[in-house]
Amino acid sequence: MSAATAVASPQKVSLTTGRLPRWAPWALLGFALFVTFVLFAFLNMGGDVADFNIVGALFTGMLLYMVVITVVSSIAESRRHAVDRLMTALVSTAFVIALLPLVSVLFTVVVAGLQRFDPTFFSWTMRNVVGEGGGAVHAIWGTVLITLGATVIAVPIGLMTSIYLVEYGRGRIARAITFLVDVMTGIPSIVAGLFIYAVFSLVVGPGVSLGIMGSLALAVLMIPVVVRGSEEMLRIVPNELREASFALGVPKWLTIVKVVLPTSIAGIMTSVMLAISRVIGETAPLLLTAGFTQSLNTNLFDGPMMTLPVFAYNSYMNQGTTPDASVARAWAAALTLILIVMVLNLLARLIAKVFAPKMTGR
Repeated sequence: MSAATAVASPQKVSLTTGRLPRWAPWALLGFALFVTFVLFAFLNMGGDVADFNIVGALFTGMLLYMVVITVVSSIAESRRHAVDRLMTALVSTAFVIALLPLVSVLFTVVVAGLQRFDPTFFSWTMRNVVGEGGGAVHAIWGTVLITLGATVIAVPIGLMTSIYLVEYGRGRIARAITFLVDVMTGIPSIVAGLFIYAVFSLVVGPGVSLGIMGSLALAVLMIPVVVRGSEEMLRIVPNELREASFALGVPKWLTIVKVVLPTSIAGIMTSVMLAISRVIGETAPLLLTAGFTQSLNTNLFDGPMMTLPVFAYNSYMNQGTTPDASVARAWAAALTLILIVMVLNLLARLIAKVFAPKMTGR
């Protein structure tokens, strides 16, 4: 009996024998990045923070990590595991290389923009300001209002177009709409601005600049993005949900409102945020339509309005008597624009989470 028991329950063998612990790759990665950042900080000693080569530090750190993880794995594990670790490190390095332009831009904008990130920048306009000082409160209000107006115009049109294409559209009309939406996706932004400017020149008169013109120009750019994104989200809603609603006698329009849209609300909000992020930094169409001003204007239908992209462009191109102060304002405007996009993305995620259908288990 004891022999049978011994055969039935063999001695347990640990599967982690000869393997690095899970925290080891992360520790080695942190060590490699720490060494390279210290090295590049030493090379930049005495220089400005903006001159720190963060791209070189990250790239060199990933190369050092590949060498370290391969050597350590070959010693502690085996040659096969070392090759596997090396391939994983190569894939991670490729991902970091793809992110290097974004990291470089964010680092430069944050370092340069913090110089003028003060209460004055968010409470003053540029009216009667010639040299240092001044702020961009008028540009912040203009960006928010013009983008909000464009969203109010573009989202209902784009969403209803996508609903038509998915739920109702058939034949030549649907194919024509899809073709036109694809064409609109590739329209240069300045063409949208010229189109709105030409329309208002015929209706109101040449030379006019209004905030609503900027909203319309941005809406032209937003509509195809909303249509394509919302269409894909509506198509992945299972047909079983629609059929179950129809079986209960619910009409089609109510099925779309109560079943299809709530199921895909998270993806629709993501497509809307992509559209907003696509247009909130546009400069060329706003220069033609909304114009620029040094004073605060919160009326979309009365006079020109300043926006953050135009403010940054104008501050850099027209530096005046104090070039350093003007360039600092341009960088601060760019940083503010990035923060606004980040806040809008977080708000969209919150809205999608609140309105998403609740899954209840049995």
